[in-house]
Amino acid sequence: MRIGFVGAGRMGRPMVGRLTAAGHDVTVLARHPQAREAATADGTAWAGTVAETVRDADVVFVVVLTDEQVRSVCLGPEGVLAAMRPGATLVQHTTSDPATARLLVEAGAEHGVRVLDAALSGGPHDIAAGRLTLWIGGDERVLDDVRPLLATYASPVLWVGPPGNGQRVKLVNNALFVAQVGLAIDAVRLAGSLGIEERTLLDAVRHGSGGSRALDVVARGGSVAAVAERLAGLMSKDVAVVREVARSAGADLGIIGAVLASDAVEKQVLEPAAAPEKP
Repeated sequence: MRIGFVGAGRMGRPMVGRLTAAGHDVTVLARHPQAREAATADGTAWAGTVAETVRDADVVFVVVLTDEQVRSVCLGPEGVLAAMRPGATLVQHTTSDPATARLLVEAGAEHGVRVLDAALSGGPHDIAAGRLTLWIGGDERVLDDVRPLLATYASPVLWVGPPGNGQRVKLVNNALFVAQVGLAIDAVRLAGSLGIEERTLLDAVRHGSGGSRALDVVARGGSVAAVAERLAGLMSKDVAVVREVARSAGADLGIIGAVLASDAVEKQVLEPAAAPEKP
């Protein structure tokens, strides 16, 4: 299958590797010399413009950093959707506003292009192992058509309803994850006041009923401080999107919102995000 790939980086590059290894013909967008050198080193074909990257593709993947970048690269007369051939499919992986997913579907329909809102959970190590989680919003029949392609790097691949629902599930998931990291920070504080060392607590509780995937991530990272520092940029961005989407929808974040606004999250998780986010 012919594939166009827009936006590589830490998540996109291993996806390209899995797709190529599965025998697909992948072309990545590489506008800058560094991106071209990386593609050449990986043995991946590249193109210097959006149109050259996507015009012959059966499926196009978008894996950029922000909602603004999604709209910029996908929409308009020079965007991905305008350059794609009718009947092709756009798979949009970037965490973004659910409204953007609906906008892409509407714009895609004008060009005869099918669009999937394909929110993801996991990291490069999950892609390399073929176990990235995908939450797909959109036409389930379109998902069925491209499911074998997604299965080259993702499992499970879950359909969650109409366009925008993929992003909604992702935002709720990320809000819950950050809140759980905040709870882990406070659990370490409580344990310390009871005379229990952090490492002892993390190793013990992860095996009990109080364990969670977030706590496992913290335990593997060695300490809540180390994990918070490593994930701060991504978590800060996602929490900002969650709050804005909830505000726009008139939704109450409830107890999750209270934890996100706590000192444990605001001061120990989100404030370290002053460092620039890594692509």
